[in-house]
Amino acid sequence: MLDFFIAPAYAQDAAAGSGMAQIVMLVGFVAIFYFLLWRPQAKRAKQHKQLIGGLAKGDEIVIGGGVLGRITKVSDDSEFLTLEIAEGTQINVQKNAVAAVLPKGTIKAI
Repeated sequence: MLDFFIAPAYAQDAAAGSGMAQIVMLVGFVAIFYFLLWRPQAKRAKQHKQLIGGLAKGDEIVIGGGVLGRITKVSDDSEFLTLEIAEGTQINVQKNAVAAVLPKGTIKAI
């Protein structure tokens, strides 16, 4: 009569192979995490580090906030650079804020 409310218990023989299946699933999740998340993020970080390392005076850049300007001063010992955004208007920004280096002549075309 209680079998209607409670599912009958089965022998443990059916669960004997599940240990190996769990290990395979865990390895699969780690592989997916590595190839879809960690590896691409590390590649982007490496490219951004190279971009920041190659900044020089006269480069035209855009920073994360969308400000466009030309580099007037880069200090190697500091993490800041001076950016000219208009004639006579200069701002100091962090090197990490640089989003992209633009082709020469981009500022004059705008």
